[in-house]
Amino acid sequence: MAEGFDADWLSLREPFDAAARDEGLARILAAHLRAARPHLLDLGAGTGSLTRWLAHFIRKPQSWTLADADPDLMARAFDTMQEAAWEMGWAATWPGRKALLVHAPAGAWRIEGVLYDLAGAPQGLPLDKVHAVTCTALCDLVSEAWVERLATVLAARRLPFYAALNVTGRERFAPPHPADALVARGFGRDQRRAKGFGGPALGPAAPAAIARAFSRHGYAVHRAASPWRIHRREGEMAGILAAGHAEAALAHERRDWAKVEAWRAARLDQAARGQLAATVGHEDVLCLPAAT
Repeated sequence: MAEGFDADWLSLREPFDAAARDEGLARILAAHLRAARPHLLDLGAGTGSLTRWLAHFIRKPQSWTLADADPDLMARAFDTMQEAAWEMGWAATWPGRKALLVHAPAGAWRIEGVLYDLAGAPQGLPLDKVHAVTCTALCDLVSEAWVERLATVLAARRLPFYAALNVTGRERFAPPHPADALVARGFGRDQRRAKGFGGPALGPAAPAAIARAFSRHGYAVHRAASPWRIHRREGEMAGILAAGHAEAALAHERRDWAKVEAWRAARLDQAARGQLAATVGHEDVLCLPAAT
């Protein structure tokens, strides 16, 4: 089974994801969805972060299928979706107990979930029922073969593909530290290790791999930068990000264990003092089939 994520981490990163995603690509996708009630399939949906963000751009009745292998994340996704609706002053109901209905002003959002191991995608996915496939922070984890397979199947159905927040390998912490390059090297090696998707992970090569795979099938590919910008006042996020970089680097830079540990200690101290900022490069990719 492919690697999973912690629900608390997904909740912490959600506002950073929302601020980073390129709104221009979201609007292009929304304009492409001409069905009266478009149906979107979100791969690796986690706690439903992308649905809560992208649904606002579609501005009409819509349906979503959230696909994830983790039943706990799936349950949290629906709880969080309902809570978000209430915070907006919208009703959220369970007609027939099969799907959540969020009564948004521009039209209801019907949201259902399916437990699915993404390593096997796209086999077994309900692609005959959807108008677009989406994901967030997924394609840098998968293999090139996985992307090629998905592109071939989606092209046969002429389905758009929107992949948000793919890492680019451009991370920077501030202020500088002598071990920044060492940690970045180890973290980069960790991004490319196999993560359960049939081969080495694409890591920073993901945006280009998506573009190549879908371009070969005649898709128009739109790309836009979507970096995280973490300010010094956001110490919790900065600290967790630094700790994650250090942990990943330690798995690959064992000879320099002491230097990485010193970097971690310094960065966590800076985060606690409100002195650590970071930028993490991402890129959003939208692939649209050629007009008929």
